[in-house]
Amino acid sequence: MTNKHRNDIYGDLDKNQPSEQPPIPAATVVLLRDRPDGVETLMLQRTSKVHFGGMWVFPGGRLDADDYRADGNADNAARVAAARETKEEAGLSVLPENFAWFAHWTPPPGRTIRYATWFFASPIETDSPIEVDGYEIQDHEWITPTKALARHARGEIDLAPPTWITLHQLSLHSPTSAIMSHLHQQTVRTYQTRVSQRADGVRVALWAGDAGYENSDADLPGPRHRLVMSTSGFIFENDVFQY
Repeated sequence: MTNKHRNDIYGDLDKNQPSEQPPIPAATVVLLRDRPDGVETLMLQRTSKVHFGGMWVFPGGRLDADDYRADGNADNAARVAAARETKEEAGLSVLPENFAWFAHWTPPPGRTIRYATWFFASPIETDSPIEVDGYEIQDHEWITPTKALARHARGEIDLAPPTWITLHQLSLHSPTSAIMSHLHQQTVRTYQTRVSQRADGVRVALWAGDAGYENSDADLPGPRHRLVMSTSGFIFENDVFQY
């Protein structure tokens, strides 16, 4: 019997095989500001009309043709796309040159639509009102990562695994300057997600360094770098990388 968390966005295990259909390039940016309660990040709630409807996300979206410059560099285009989407989704202007690129996420096959996503972070000092369009985005909130994770644990908000892992990492550092310093120094972490199922039926997202990653075997003993997606909540198991 499979126990699947409501925010387990990954497809059926029998479809998690190599695919000829490449994922769609996308980019997101984690905006950070210091407040009395700690570091806050801007989160947006997607409407039911769009992909990942209802989930809380960071500003971002797919790369457009106009995001590419003459050199055709996808990394640079991702920065431009993340800044453009932030303006479109939240009404905020941000500078791509201030971004720290810290992660790249690719989901396994198994979904009709897949996004391979650059994750950036940027400090921002603003009290400007957030302007959402009501079509793609229905709500927003500046929130500390710790509070966002606690709300998810209580079932109050929906977070996709890459968003959850990012919030977990952010929660370990403060203030914003310390987060940015850490992310600038960190090697860009690549998450080529594989999904497996333990003998007890709980599904697990596996990443490089986990003992079960190469064979997609969640029951293999050894090092852990995984997200356990039980129905009672997400649990991050990691003794491989420093976050």
